[in-house]
Amino acid sequence: MRGKLGFHPYLALIVAAAQFVIGKGASWGQRYTRAPLDPYAYGLLLVGPVAIVLHRRFPLLTTIAALAACDLFLIGGYPYGPSFVSLAVLLFQLVLHGRRLIGWSMAGATVVSFIGYGWAIGQRDLFHSVWIFTAVTLLMVVAELVRTVRERRAERERIAEEEARRQASEERLTMAQELHDVLAHNISLIHVQASTALHLIDTNPEQARTALATIKTASKEVLGEMRSVLNVLREGAPRSPTAGLDRLDELIERSGMRVSIERVGCRPLPPQVERAAYRIVQESLTNAARHAPGSEVSVRLEYGLRELAIQVNDTGAATVPVLSESGSGNGIPGMRERASALGGTLVAGPAGAGFQVQARLPLPEESQ
Repeated sequence: MRGKLGFHPYLALIVAAAQFVIGKGASWGQRYTRAPLDPYAYGLLLVGPVAIVLHRRFPLLTTIAALAACDLFLIGGYPYGPSFVSLAVLLFQLVLHGRRLIGWSMAGATVVSFIGYGWAIGQRDLFHSVWIFTAVTLLMVVAELVRTVRERRAERERIAEEEARRQASEERLTMAQELHDVLAHNISLIHVQASTALHLIDTNPEQARTALATIKTASKEVLGEMRSVLNVLREGAPRSPTAGLDRLDELIERSGMRVSIERVGCRPLPPQVERAAYRIVQESLTNAARHAPGSEVSVRLEYGLRELAIQVNDTGAATVPVLSESGSGNGIPGMRERASALGGTLVAGPAGAGFQVQARLPLPEESQ
């Protein structure tokens, strides 16, 4: 707003200088037909620049004042030209600032005023009247075109800003989902291993030591993954999390469970599919560790032409689930949301004595 308000004094100075320069030239060029400039004429030429300074606050009054000063300048017999500049600028500004009714009304008053002056001094030919009407109309049409261009540019900028805000909101949602998955998996793993260590610390110290080592690894991993996810929010950082299917072996090793993995085919996948597939497998292992400790888990990835099929099965709990009543209950809905966001499907439910998760993620044509 400061820039817009501060522009008017500079514009007024430019217009004042232009009117004085044009006035000097016009006075010399019309020295035999029009009166020379005097202090009264210079005073009239200053009315327009002062009106430009006050125009934003008093649009109608300042335009009327500029038109009146222009008429008095012409009636005084002074040269044609310099007094038109301020009035043209004010009419242009009226349209640009959205005061189109006032602008066109004052343009009509200007046409009537100038034609009336011409008739008063004997210039009553049709060509003169048409020329005045055409000149003023052309000025207003150009102002309308400029206003339209500015409004369209502002609309494009507004749409771009809304799109940027939407993308930022989607990225924040993705970050929240990533943090949920990272924390849910690793904290559940830590909880399971801690419970195992406490249970075996007296009877089987070696196995308890193994569980504690897994806790150490998992806690380090959760800090690393959280740092990776949060780095996405930093300026200049990658705009997508780094989790992918190339880290499945590392994920399985950290889980401390008996997991077998089968891959049918192999092909490059879009980053969003890689990330969703990794998180689905991760959440499935988390659920198995929470609800079916001691079970055997199988992971199958089938790379098709049009979709990636994921299947995770566990054989059911071999020991009492230590976390069967724990958790937020968002695991399966979160996996389903990930699949749906890509246009895929996810089905999860009991399968024999265990549990099964099946997901199908479509692959876009450009990844084929």
